[in-house]
Amino acid sequence: MFKPMISSTFTKTALMSTNHALLARSLTRPAAIIPSRFFQTNSTLTASRPDLQTMPVDMIEEIRHSKPMPMRTELASGKEITTDLLEKLDVGEKKHRVPITWSDAAAYHTVQVLRYLPDTYFRHNHYMRVVMLETVAAVPGMVGGMLRHLKSLRNIKHDGGWIIHLLHEAENERMHLLTWMKLLQPSKFDRFIVMAVQGIFFNAYFIAYLISPRTAHRFCGYLEEQAVISYTHFIEDIDKGLIKNEPAPRIAKEYYNLHPDATVRDVVLAVRSDEALHRDSNHHMSDRIAAHQEDLREDVRKIIADPSWKENFGTYSNDADVKWK
Repeated sequence: MFKPMISSTFTKTALMSTNHALLARSLTRPAAIIPSRFFQTNSTLTASRPDLQTMPVDMIEEIRHSKPMPMRTELASGKEITTDLLEKLDVGEKKHRVPITWSDAAAYHTVQVLRYLPDTYFRHNHYMRVVMLETVAAVPGMVGGMLRHLKSLRNIKHDGGWIIHLLHEAENERMHLLTWMKLLQPSKFDRFIVMAVQGIFFNAYFIAYLISPRTAHRFCGYLEEQAVISYTHFIEDIDKGLIKNEPAPRIAKEYYNLHPDATVRDVVLAVRSDEALHRDSNHHMSDRIAAHQEDLREDVRKIIADPSWKENFGTYSNDADVKWK
């Protein structure tokens, strides 16, 4: 069973530790030995491409060995992901956070209004709907991570575990977008709409996060609720035969480590499970801001102090929390 806020943060931290070590070594290596490693004049490649010889070795190794990682621990285990496993992932399809405060209500109704464009223009064009969705969904994590990074610098203190999760969320949404673009040939007008929506949304969300991070994360929680619903409808239309269940694109197979015969339906199941995580993560972060307890590391320390914590966390069932409907 999945651990929404905990495992994703710990998994990402572990996976990035090697890259951080490589980067640290490149920053601390004595300057005296740099020329001998960075300027290999006897190399055929550098002789023919002198513009490449200034690239640091550690930068080469970091890019060579780094790869985007899925959010959910089940999908980042390194094991081949089967259709059966994807079907069994608990996503809480009907899970909904009941608005409690006026800001919750404002966030909820804003998301409902924003559904009007895809519902009106794209209708049953699921590929275009998800491209629009992922274009927007990739913004909040990057904006939140950037602003919390700057706040950490200003306050000269740790961010409490937020930045790494938010940036991972942004990367995850970007991988969704790159996947769907392999299956869609958008028109110039479609591309214009996507660019316009992204430009407007980025600036609006940036201002919203500056004013009220709590409301911004609540908004994302409701946005991801709609994402889960949209992907559920996508699956239903595939099952009805309205959408061809063609082979999954290579980028999705490599990202999720899907089985060789994976299809678009498998990809939708995997992406929907990510959106369920983003839904619960953002609602949780909004709650922690409201509680004036934003050090997620302290929360994690308290949680894992109980040996049986895995049995009590990670459920996506619809009655997991009294505040959920």
